[in-house]
Amino acid sequence: MAQTLKTISPIDNTIIVERPLATAKEIAAALSTAKAAQRLWHRAPLAERCRLVTRFVEAMEAKKAELGAELTRQMGRPLRYTPNEIGGGMAERARYMIAVAAVALADTKVEPKSGFTRFIRHEPLGVVLVVAPWNYPYLTAINAIVPALLAGNAVLLKHSHQTPLVAERFAEGFAAAGLPKGLFQVLHLSHADTETAIKSPEIDFVAFTGSVEGGRAVQQAAAKRFIGLGLELGGKDPAYVRADANLGHAVENLVDGSFFNSGQSCCGIERIYVHRDVYDKFVDGFVALTKQYKLGNPLEPDVTLGPMVRAGAAEFVRGQIADAVKAGARSLVDPKSFAADKPGTPYLAPHVLVDVDHSMRVMTEESFGPVIGIMKVASDDAAVRLMNDSRYGLTAAIWTSDEAAALRIGDQVETGTWFMNRCDYLDPALAWTGVKDSGRGCTLSRLGYEYLTRPKSFHLRTAV
Repeated sequence: MAQTLKTISPIDNTIIVERPLATAKEIAAALSTAKAAQRLWHRAPLAERCRLVTRFVEAMEAKKAELGAELTRQMGRPLRYTPNEIGGGMAERARYMIAVAAVALADTKVEPKSGFTRFIRHEPLGVVLVVAPWNYPYLTAINAIVPALLAGNAVLLKHSHQTPLVAERFAEGFAAAGLPKGLFQVLHLSHADTETAIKSPEIDFVAFTGSVEGGRAVQQAAAKRFIGLGLELGGKDPAYVRADANLGHAVENLVDGSFFNSGQSCCGIERIYVHRDVYDKFVDGFVALTKQYKLGNPLEPDVTLGPMVRAGAAEFVRGQIADAVKAGARSLVDPKSFAADKPGTPYLAPHVLVDVDHSMRVMTEESFGPVIGIMKVASDDAAVRLMNDSRYGLTAAIWTSDEAAALRIGDQVETGTWFMNRCDYLDPALAWTGVKDSGRGCTLSRLGYEYLTRPKSFHLRTAV
């Protein structure tokens, strides 16, 4: 009997999607079809690839309201925000990668040498398996899908069981754009079958976004094969507010960076360090703005904070909060002021904790929920030490009016991206990468193409 995935909406605990998982025969057919399609796609002019991918973006943008509402039902982000994932961030990233493709994929010239023609060509890898998560299901997937196709690869997409319809909408968008059959395919897979696919000789690269544990499983599955891996994993991203910061701007940015998407963002802010000279004023402003959030049914237009993805995830965060309070932390937001907050459900009020330190799980362990710990620091050096006291290194941010200081401090912080006066945003012109347990590899920017191609050297002797 075929296995079935069931997607349970965090809004009301109802089953909203049921799909059969792919059989071994279907997986084998998809791999074979992708391999054959890629051989032909590789020969297509880059301009044609760009034209078809642009048509895909346009098709998705035209349906952003419909896709956004569907996304809200699958994973719980408020309806007022979800259409922008498709028509804003996803489209921006895709269009940037289209715009730089010609330069990024152009032959690399080397120094002239009499009697020889020499250059390096960027060859596609073959078939790319993209394993995407539920929290930003369009944004995370597009990071690999678009440059992989533009570089001449075929793509297989395995999406989270929480957001399977996203994968199907990708397939519909590419079909509407006229992409040749077999180049982009969707497979609903179990964990075991995903690992089996990774081990298959038809797969030439795996782009995975998810947990550290998931990344280890992907790496282990690929251990006996010489293929590339892109691993975008967890984060415990810090922020530092210096004494010279614009506090109003810092408060506004950091509340949003902490609680947008119910804190379920790998690059969301999870811990804040504030210089003692502005600590009290910052905390007061942060708490006041946090209390303006409305927790509730994300389909309602005035709701700004929806449920977490599942009750178990919310209970994990509640456990972190309880442990911190037991160890001496103080919670400055009463969850009773958020009527929708109910233990045992995915609905969790935002929490602001002070009197915290790094002996507490909430300051060192990824929360992935609407909770933030705020610590007072006496100096830049103290802030750097605490920011680096983590197994993660995805992004880090500073609020200051001194760019030179931001650069100096940023050079000392162990992170993939360093922000000044902003956070929780991926600029497609910049490399998206992490250090330590936040993963390895790179997506976006011109550099992102390097991981989806291989160099092939041409050494032609023209004079004999």
